[in-house]
Amino acid sequence: MFPELTRDDVFRLETRRLWLRWTRMADASAILRLAGEKAVAEMTAAIPHPYPVEAVEPFIFAMRKGNALGEHLVLAITPRAKPNELIGMIGAHKQATGIPFIGYWLGTPYWGKGFATEAVQALIDTLFTLVDVPAIDADTRVINPASRRVLEKSGFRQEGSFLKSLPARGGLFPCEQFRLDRSTWSALKSWGSSGWAHAPDLTPEIEAASGEPCPA
Repeated sequence: MFPELTRDDVFRLETRRLWLRWTRMADASAILRLAGEKAVAEMTAAIPHPYPVEAVEPFIFAMRKGNALGEHLVLAITPRAKPNELIGMIGAHKQATGIPFIGYWLGTPYWGKGFATEAVQALIDTLFTLVDVPAIDADTRVINPASRRVLEKSGFRQEGSFLKSLPARGGLFPCEQFRLDRSTWSALKSWGSSGWAHAPDLTPEIEAASGEPCPA
């Protein structure tokens, strides 16, 4: 599904404030520290809490391998001015339907700054530009209104609610399903270099986490 362009670790996406790049082994300590926080982990399907130290490097290797094989596209979220400083992760994954699924997480020190929205919109733009897909899927736990708002600001429409298996949480939990179709994205594609041209949001974003990518 993912093109040759994304299968080399020199691939990156740049936004006004962010640099999205492949993960590196040097990111291990930041992933352990940020993803392992309870506030982040509890909103995801597979990030354990506490996060085992021995799980970090195998996770990074798996994400890099999957990128190289075109199985997914998982990127570290970093400040554009400090591309070696991981602050979160974002990724797109294959589904049996042929429609990619996206998810993300941000460390708590970086909540409320609009970084998740900026990263999500950059990945959306890239997927619709490079991959011939009719839509993109995402979901979020019903107790995570901040992630819901990130998706809504990026053009996603809620498709309904369902029970999703969250292995690291120990069972099935209520989640909301979202979809952004290509025609809606095309209609919204009036943003410039500074981001999507949506009306300003007067409420702060928490932007904790949504879906994957998560360690096994």
